[in-house]
Amino acid sequence: MPLNAELRAFYEARQQQIPAEIREIMRRAGQELADSGQADRALTVGARAPHFTLPTATGQTLALDDLLADGPVVLTFYRGAWCPYCNIALRALQQHHDAITARGARLVAVSPQIPDESLSLTEKHDLAFDVLSDIGSDTAKQYGLAFDLPDDLAAVYDKLGFDLQRVNDGHPRTLPLPATYVIDREGLIRWAFVDTDYTTRAEPADILAALDSLN
Repeated sequence: MPLNAELRAFYEARQQQIPAEIREIMRRAGQELADSGQADRALTVGARAPHFTLPTATGQTLALDDLLADGPVVLTFYRGAWCPYCNIALRALQQHHDAITARGARLVAVSPQIPDESLSLTEKHDLAFDVLSDIGSDTAKQYGLAFDLPDDLAAVYDKLGFDLQRVNDGHPRTLPLPATYVIDREGLIRWAFVDTDYTTRAEPADILAALDSLN
């Protein structure tokens, strides 16, 4: 099943479990974010990928420059382990990890979570790729992806027990748009997926096709 078909099925099933007033808050926030033009301001094909050095789940650091020295990079931004859509998307990427590395590329995922949360996520889903912590979303800001939750949606997330104050180390309101980039060895973005809708993600098959087009 394509990833977005799986995400859509999960979304439709989940809607049955969410009270109508909360669904309306989520719908309105999503529409406002879409109308803001945020996705159009994010970096896209042809831009030079901003460099970063971020901590891994195990306390090391990874720099984009070092990754690119070995080949192209698939860089994906996600909201956090608390987001079920992110978990589904990361599991799908793990299923295609061998195909990505077979093309000489390195996959890394970035979220605003603290390393301990990234480590729990890595262990839970047995991820073979690095999960990096972008505390404060500084890297997401450089890519034009960071946005702040509106008050009413932030309150809903608090009631749902997501505890973004803790897991994002004091930055509970700022999240990245779901985005995936294919960056070539020269540091240029050659393929991009950016969407304000967190229930939609880059299809792994499209990522692989983008990597194939680099050759």
